[in-house]
Amino acid sequence: MKYLLATLVFMTLMTSKIIFDFNKDSSIKKWRIVNDGVMGGLSVGSFTLSPDGHGLFEGEISLENNGGFSSVRYQFDKLQVTKDSYIGIQLKGDGKDYQFRVKDNAGNYYSYTTTFPTTGEWEEIKILLRDMYPSFRGRKLDQPNFSKDHIEEIVFLIGNKRTEHFKLLIDKIALHQS
Repeated sequence: MKYLLATLVFMTLMTSKIIFDFNKDSSIKKWRIVNDGVMGGLSVGSFTLSPDGHGLFEGEISLENNGGFSSVRYQFDKLQVTKDSYIGIQLKGDGKDYQFRVKDNAGNYYSYTTTFPTTGEWEEIKILLRDMYPSFRGRKLDQPNFSKDHIEEIVFLIGNKRTEHFKLLIDKIALHQS
């Protein structure tokens, strides 16, 4: 009983804000692809709705012409965050590693980054914002981890330094905070 009460108190202190919840009627116009072609690479990525109404990020990574990445970005109105905020993502990957990135200011040249593995099954990935490190063009910057009070852009990126096909299904992305 004591455990149940403590759990209920904790749950009422947590709030959630949906960043994006995909369904068959979702408009994905604000999601945009950025491939390594911006640097001369030949990788190809796309973002569509799957027949089941999930966000579908898929394509081919090429290492030709110093390429090697594809990303999909979503910019939104600023969301307030706290030092304990985390992002929960319901997704189904293909067993490959992906990066998740956030920006507190979409105009910044750098992002706060973390890498997560996928299992090939539906799962929920939890990413603490404070564990995300600043990076630019794949290099970690000599700055502190994320400690801002808002976010306004998220990014999924694949760049595993090998030629490969990728496929990531995304169901829901939510911000959780106390």
